[in-house]
Amino acid sequence: MSERALVVNDDGVRAPGIRHLAEVAVAAGLDVVVAAPLRESSGSSAALTASQIDGRIVVERQTLDRLDGVPVYGVDAAPAFIALIASRGAFGPPPALLLSGINRGLNTGHAVLHSGTVGAAMTGRVNDCRALAVSLDVGEEMHWDTARAVAQQALGWLLALDAPLVLNVNVPNVAASALRGVGQGELARFGAVQTTIAEIGEGFVRLGVADEEAHAEPGSDAALVAAHYASVTALRPLCDLHDDGLSAALDRHLADSSAPVPSP
Repeated sequence: MSERALVVNDDGVRAPGIRHLAEVAVAAGLDVVVAAPLRESSGSSAALTASQIDGRIVVERQTLDRLDGVPVYGVDAAPAFIALIASRGAFGPPPALLLSGINRGLNTGHAVLHSGTVGAAMTGRVNDCRALAVSLDVGEEMHWDTARAVAQQALGWLLALDAPLVLNVNVPNVAASALRGVGQGELARFGAVQTTIAEIGEGFVRLGVADEEAHAEPGSDAALVAAHYASVTALRPLCDLHDDGLSAALDRHLADSSAPVPSP
C-alpha cells in the first residue's frame, strides 16, 4: 500500500507550484491529497489560524489541472494549521509524508523561521510526518521544471532516510542545463533579504528590505543557490539539541540559585 502524502503550500491552492509538487508526488506512487490555503499566506510561519463560520473551518473542494483523481481542498487557514488538522484526519487518512511548496521565492537562512512553507513542514514533522519544503527563486521566467527535477530527487532522499527531520530545499531559478548540482548548505545568518525600518513617523512605521549579502557566506544555503546549486538543509522542528558545555554551565547556574532543584 502506497504512503499517504499531504501536499500543501503558503502561496495558495491555485498557485502553480503546488500542482508541480503534487505531480512529483503522484509520479512517485504516493497516495496524494492536496490541501492549501484559499489565499496567499506567505510569512505565516507555523501560525495556527483559521477562518471559522459558526465554529466550522471553511473548506472548499477544488480541482487542479493534470491531477485527475487527486482530492484537492482549499482551506481558509494558515498552512501550518492545515498540516495540523490533516494529521488528525481532516482530509482522509493522516499523512505519513508532508510536502510543502513549490514556493515562489527562496526560503533560505534563519529567515525560514517566518516561512509559511517551512512552518507547514515543521508542523508536519512534529505530528509524525517526514517533511519536505521546496522553494524556487524568482525571476521573469519561472523554471518550474528545474524545481520539479530537484524535488523528485529530494523526495527520493526523504523516502530513504525515514529520519525525524525536515529537508528544506532551495532551487536557483535557472534552466535545468544551468543547474550545477545539489549541495548540503547551512542556514545563512539571514535570508536573501532582511527587513529594515525605512521610516518612523507619527502613528506609523514604514518597512523596507535590504540585501544582506547572505550569498557571500561560504557553505550557506544562500551561497549555494547564488552559485547555481540547489541547496538542501536538514532542519529539526524542536531545537532542544543537547550541548554538553552549555548544559554544564546551566547546571552551575541552577546550583547557585536559591530555588531548590527537583531531582530528575
